[in-house]
Amino acid sequence: MDETRSRLKQAELLSTVGAAVLGAGLALMLERWLAGFGTALLVVGLATHGWGMYARRRLEKASEVPRAPWEDALYWLCWAALAALAVYIVARAV
Repeated sequence: MDETRSRLKQAELLSTVGAAVLGAGLALMLERWLAGFGTALLVVGLATHGWGMYARRRLEKASEVPRAPWEDALYWLCWAALAALAVYIVARAV
């Protein structure tokens, strides 16, 4: 069961990274039309991704399903990256 769950998580992570790369590619292709929305898209993406991570983590804790160590590491690494992005957005706005 743990092996299957770990493999599912790895596939989910790969899918998420693929979606991010796809989004980045689309943004680069459509940069002329999206230029004025950059900060707004970053803020919305930061908020929705952060809320989704928090809600998912809460549900996983409630289910008491064991997590692989790399899942915890990625969770906190992602929060650190989101915090750095938030600081960048605020600094750029000031």
